[in-house]
Amino acid sequence: MSLTYEICIDGVAGAVAAEKAGADRVELCAALFEGGLTPTLGTVRAALAAVSSIRVHVIIRPRGGDFIFDEHEVAAMEHDVALVREAGAHGVVIGALTPDGEVDRPVVERLIAAAGGLPVTFHRAFDMAADPFATLETLVELGVDRVLTSGQDVSALEGAPLIAELVRRAGDRIVVMPGGGITDRNAARVVAATGAREVHFAALAEEPSPAVHRNPHPFMGGELRQPEYRRLVTSGAGIGAVMRAAETPVRG
Repeated sequence: MSLTYEICIDGVAGAVAAEKAGADRVELCAALFEGGLTPTLGTVRAALAAVSSIRVHVIIRPRGGDFIFDEHEVAAMEHDVALVREAGAHGVVIGALTPDGEVDRPVVERLIAAAGGLPVTFHRAFDMAADPFATLETLVELGVDRVLTSGQDVSALEGAPLIAELVRRAGDRIVVMPGGGITDRNAARVVAATGAREVHFAALAEEPSPAVHRNPHPFMGGELRQPEYRRLVTSGAGIGAVMRAAETPVRG
């Protein structure tokens, strides 16, 4: 059975690169530095118009930080799910927790209803849940299609033992998709250690800004400064390298 590859991207160019590299699906986000936030509707529509053979799933997350949302944030997410569905997105990526680290069922139920039958992925809010096995069962009950997880660890490689157990318990009821720190150096080990059939990764490469005039004094971010004249772009070569590595048998 071949692997399914989902690429985490933050713009239309990333969708085009992923399609050309032969990936199966993208998770379209904004603000990857924040862990991925809801992209603009314009970006969603432009990405869908730019590709034809790759599925575009859209993350719905109004801000960074925790996954405990107030009524206004929930209303915004509900509207965003409906908007991206109407725009033609192929799936949505959602997640919400209670302060005790359980799935916020009423919120997730509202978002699933707004999705109107689109495939639903529960994002790495899962990695902040108190009980991963109980959380998995709740997501199955809710009808979620897949869960993205690093195995509640710093990366999918470190979390591989938990991911493997989640894959075993999930069976055919829900897809468990490793994500977090997967590269061409560890992809084969993650796949071999977990038994997962879908993998999620970003393939970002630095690219200089085309700006000729540069003012070195002001900056546009907060105290953690991102370089103003350097970009991180999705690399087709990087995607291909991870895909080839993931299908290479692990030795020893």
